[in-house]
Amino acid sequence: MVRIWFKVIKDNKIQKQYVYENDEKFTYSHFADYISAGCYQLDEATPVIIRHHIMNFAKYNGVKFLPSDFVESVSFDNLTIENIAE
Repeated sequence: MVRIWFKVIKDNKIQKQYVYENDEKFTYSHFADYISAGCYQLDEATPVIIRHHIMNFAKYNGVKFLPSDFVESVSFDNLTIENIAE
């Protein structure tokens, strides 16, 4: 099961949050799809995902996207994503 907690952070406060859930087994080949779906629900831009982001998610069960990771300009300090599946 896939459960990912999306948090939009500005000035060290959560501005928006969303928990993406999917019954399929988590696979890193679908990582970009999970991120895209969560960002769509939050009505935020989707970040450019590089190998470094996937490796941090795998190693630390989370990743932080900074404004420099987005092609479009964003109005928040970071987008934090955490794996909360059991």
